[in-house]
Amino acid sequence: MEWINKQNVLIVGLGLMGGSYAKALKRIGCRVTAIDKSEDTIKFAIDNNIIDDGTFKEENEASFVKEADCIILALYPNAAIEWVKNHVDNMKEGIRLTDVTGVKSCIVYKIQEILGDKAEFIAAHPMAGKETSGVENADDRIFRDANYIVVPTDKNTEEAILWCENLGQILGFNKVSILSPEEHDEMIAYVSQLTHCIAISLMTCKDNEHLKDYTGDSFRDLTRIARINENMWSELFHVNKEPLLKEMDLFINELTQLRNLIDKDDQEAIKEKMRLSTKRRSKFNQNNKNK
Repeated sequence: MEWINKQNVLIVGLGLMGGSYAKALKRIGCRVTAIDKSEDTIKFAIDNNIIDDGTFKEENEASFVKEADCIILALYPNAAIEWVKNHVDNMKEGIRLTDVTGVKSCIVYKIQEILGDKAEFIAAHPMAGKETSGVENADDRIFRDANYIVVPTDKNTEEAILWCENLGQILGFNKVSILSPEEHDEMIAYVSQLTHCIAISLMTCKDNEHLKDYTGDSFRDLTRIARINENMWSELFHVNKEPLLKEMDLFINELTQLRNLIDKDDQEAIKEKMRLSTKRRSKFNQNNKNK
């Protein structure tokens, strides 16, 4: 694999995901540096051997960018665009950049336009995470059995696409897939953003401080992701608004149908919904076993 060498990898944004990437890349022998706004974050990462070097000072960022052989953007969508705009002049000619951002259409084309022929941005989405955040919770084991999506455009070279696929493999992801930015955003609106909306709504529609005394696994499982980073997820919802609203409308319609069937005591129609649900979930389980 192209990644098995001593590349100097710069990670911009050293939270849970950036820190987890750093751990995995150091494990295969890369020199890993990082830029983050927090002095405590950089100090923790250096002291715990998560990165080799890093900075929290804006005046030092240019030197780290100039030394980088590749760059991983672990920033919120709008921040990623702004960072690239501010640092493109300091990047090596032909350098490759990738990201970890949960939405694509709103950033990929803008970043590629900013970079022009100077560098190549090949987007990716690691479908992994934890309920906790911050570099102190970084753990590259979260990539095991998880999915990794490469999101190219017609501006990307085959070499860069392969490079990004290889990155997913060496990070330890179980499945590497390829989607266009538009396909990605439609898919992520359903499997990730909608599920977070449902979890949030379950926790906010009813106030009961004694829930823990009454609930079983079903409620705990459905609301696990309701403990949420409001800054990141509100931005993701906003920049992927149209696909998300479409998926929310589909869900609201389906829930309304089920509600009306219950109201009408239409037992057979309710059972048919349940049979369809069971069939689709069984297929989902089978596909997971075959990975």
